[in-house]
Amino acid sequence: MGASSGKKNILSEKILNAANAFIRTSVSDPSLTFVSITRVELSDDLSNSKLYWDTFDASRRGDAKKAILAITGKLRTHLSKLLKMRHVPTITFVYDSQYDEEKKIEDLLDDEAKKGKGIS
Repeated sequence: MGASSGKKNILSEKILNAANAFIRTSVSDPSLTFVSITRVELSDDLSNSKLYWDTFDASRRGDAKKAILAITGKLRTHLSKLLKMRHVPTITFVYDSQYDEEKKIEDLLDDEAKKGKGIS
């Protein structure tokens, strides 16, 4: 039996906020300085979660990925205490390429606009 969408949304938001706070305050790894969790997707039964992350420093994405994977267990323990849940969802981190995709689209549109201006 799946969770109601309201409960799922509330839990997703709590996980998002708690994960970002944990990264900011409880982790000393400098590779995570510019990392943030952008969204959380929970399975219908709340047993699995995908935490989408991004970094403002794209040149350090590889280091950030290693560091974020290294804190998975500690984050899950933190969530279990904070959320007072007996069964905390498993955590899978996924790089959020949404901003990269948006940038590519903006660049393409800018290029097309420049070409269009040159024709007249």
